[in-house]
Amino acid sequence: MQETRQNKIARLLQKELAQIFQEQTRAMHGVMVSVTRAKVSPDLSICTAYLSVFPSERGEEIINNVNANMKTIRYELGTRIRNQVRIIPELRFFIDDSLDYIDRIDQLLKK
Repeated sequence: MQETRQNKIARLLQKELAQIFQEQTRAMHGVMVSVTRAKVSPDLSICTAYLSVFPSERGEEIINNVNANMKTIRYELGTRIRNQVRIIPELRFFIDDSLDYIDRIDQLLKK
């Protein structure tokens, strides 16, 4: 069970990461990346962020690009939240495929 401080930091990280991805994907027409969920470890040193990518076919490509540019993203995050946290957490990104799962179930139910 996460504590109040963890929840506050997770919400802050989710909001800031979403803004970073929104700014970076403006140049890529036809692609939208959103941060659906962020979880923080109890010592606030690791942040696990789940990304939803539209269109979902480009999900692997986007995740590979994000992982390749992890240091740049962490630096940008650090400049935004440096006055609110002591340690800028290590970032881990995963694809959130829950929307694809829901869409698949919806298609099966329509048959």
